[in-house]
Amino acid sequence: MDRLAFYMALMAAWALAGTFVIIAFLLGYYTVWGIVIAAGLGFLLAYPAGYWISRKVKEDDPNWNPRHEPGDFGTVPPKDAPEV
Repeated sequence: MDRLAFYMALMAAWALAGTFVIIAFLLGYYTVWGIVIAAGLGFLLAYPAGYWISRKVKEDDPNWNPRHEPGDFGTVPPKDAPEV
C-alpha cells in the first residue's frame, strides 16, 4: 500500500462509515447495534476503496511513471522510496 492509498483509505473510512450510518438512520435502525454495524461496514470497505482510488488516480495521471515494481521493497518501503 502506497502513501496515497493510505490517505485515501483514511478519508474513505470516514465518508463510507458516515454514509452507512445515515442510511441506517433513514431505514429506522436507531439501536446501538445498527450504528456499530453500519460504521464497521464503512471501515471494512475503506481499505479496498482507498486502494482503488489510488490506482485510478495514478492510471489517469499522464506524468506518473513508476521507477520500480510494487514488491521491490517488501511490505513497508523506506521513507525516502518513490511511490509505487
